[in-house]
Amino acid sequence: MTLPDTSTLDVDVSERIAVVTINRPEVRNSLSRQVLDDLNAVLARAEQDDAIGALVFTGAGDKAFAAGADITQLQNYTPASALESYMQRTYDAIERFGKPTIAAVNGYALGGGCELAMSCDIRIASTRAKFGLPEPTLGVLPGAGGTQRLGRLVGVGRAIEMILTGRFADADEALRIGLVTSVVEPEELLAAARSTASTILSKGPLAVRLAKLVVRTGLDADQGTGLVVERLAQALLYGSSDKAEGTEAFLDKRTPEFKGE
Repeated sequence: MTLPDTSTLDVDVSERIAVVTINRPEVRNSLSRQVLDDLNAVLARAEQDDAIGALVFTGAGDKAFAAGADITQLQNYTPASALESYMQRTYDAIERFGKPTIAAVNGYALGGGCELAMSCDIRIASTRAKFGLPEPTLGVLPGAGGTQRLGRLVGVGRAIEMILTGRFADADEALRIGLVTSVVEPEELLAAARSTASTILSKGPLAVRLAKLVVRTGLDADQGTGLVVERLAQALLYGSSDKAEGTEAFLDKRTPEFKGE
């Protein structure tokens, strides 16, 4: 199975890692409706493609990961556009995506670009990266998950301060407050993202998928409920061939050959 051709994204698949590059550097990789359509097409195909084990999102050029929504389109949005919330639903799909997702943030990640990064499982930043949700400057609010995901990552007080002031956080601050997991030099960014993806892909695929599900489910539930979900997921894994292979390989001092079953 091959990934679809898209007009706004470049997709490169190597060693089960698909690097998805938003390719609109002339407008700082702004997120038009076509970009979102293309992202959804890639997600749908990658979910079904066993040759792809992880997705890495990044932006073309050295200035921007994604500098937010396409303002020329935003001018024409109506209350019905907000209720449809196509961008929010796209990012929800990335957050729910069964395989690991990594944002390799190479420059400005503003507005919808910051929200895209936050919908990924892991965020790795270049030293050039800057993050912000400046929507109130335009008279609107971060409506693609920003009001909810930022607080869960960095704490409510800091999230409110960043949103209300619209200020940007550089890579060092993003690392300090927990918005990203690591910061690397620009020329090392994609290699770092690939290395992280490769490490994840060496683990049991069922365990990775269920660990993602349990962590995210637990965030929206009380701890007791989260622990029940954790036990149920573990019960499924205890009955899997992957568990048998993983434990046997450990005792045999060899690399496990997981099959995802």
